[in-house]
Formats: sequence, C-alpha cells, structure tokens
Amino acid sequence: MALFILGLVLFLGSHSVRVFADRWRTEKLAQWGEKLYKGIYSVASLTGFVLMVYGFSQIRWDSPWLWVPPVGMRHLAALLMLLALVLLVASQVPHNAIKAKLRHPMVLSVKVWALAHLLSNGKLADVVLFGAFLVWAVLNFRAARQRDRLAALDAPDVLTPPVNTFNTVLVVSVGGAVWAFLLFGGHKWLFAVSPLGR
Repeated sequence: MALFILGLVLFLGSHSVRVFADRWRTEKLAQWGEKLYKGIYSVASLTGFVLMVYGFSQIRWDSPWLWVPPVGMRHLAALLMLLALVLLVASQVPHNAIKAKLRHPMVLSVKVWALAHLLSNGKLADVVLFGAFLVWAVLNFRAARQRDRLAALDAPDVLTPPVNTFNTVLVVSVGGAVWAFLLFGGHKWLFAVSPLGR
C-alpha cells in the first residue's frame, strides 16, 4: 500500500501545481526556464505513475471490501464510460463542438471515469484510487474555470475558436469505438476485469 500511496501522491501532486500553487509555478517557470521545469515535472509525474500502477497491481486483488456494488452499478458505469471516452477524445481533436462548449474535456473525462469506477468497485484500493482522482478532477476543473473567467476579464474580445462539424462527428465516433472495444473484451484483456462482470 505504501508504494501505491506514494505513487498516487507524486502523480496527482505533480498535476496539481496549477490548482494549489499557480503563482509558484509561474515563478519557477521564469526562474528555471521551461525545459528544466517541464523536465522535473515529467520525471515526478512518470515516477508517480509507475509507482501507482505497480503498487495498485500488488494490492488490488487482496484489498478488503468496503462495500459490494449492486449489479446495476456496472451498467451505469458502462454508460458513464461512453461519456468519459467521448470527452477524452474531444480533448485531443481540435475545433470540435464538445471542446468549444466545455473548455476542459480532459478533466471532465477524468471526473466521469473516476465516478464510474467508484460506483462499480467497492474494494479499499479501488476507493482510494478512484476517489483520489475524482477529488483531483473536481478541484482541477474548478481552478481551470476560475482561470477562464480571469482570462475573459483580461481579454473580453477574444474570439471563440471555430467549430468543425466533421471533427465533432469524429470525436463521437472514435470515442464510441473505443468504448465498444473496452466493453466487449478490451477491458478484460488489458486489465483482467470485465466491465459487466462476465
């Protein structure tokens, strides 16, 4: 559990600097330069990710149950994951309507992903992992929206990026295809767990 917690703290901590210490981040970027700052950030993030994944793999099967989710929660989680994957793809494709409307689809994707997995998993390790990501995503999205409001005050005449209908259709199609792959065998192949428990 110690390695898992350390990895979780390093990974989410490195991704939380803009949430809790945006001014410090700006100062260090100016002081150290972008390359050094991003290098340190990348090392901390990657180290945290490796420790988190390794630590979780060591405790996930033997972790005690805190609660046993009803079977229906798996189906609800599966539907939520469709939304999470569409949001994830939207964060990577330029000029789509979803990104233009929501502004931060990546963080929203993490929020929905974490909620879906919390609803359908009741072991201690799962609750710690997905609960931590859910809290991080909520705080990160709130901080991002605050930055948006401040940016709008500083530059009220900035135009909204154009929306491309094809890109929006592409986002929904690719997100749906990845969802179907994971639902019908991909998740079990990758993570040794079937989303619907079959």
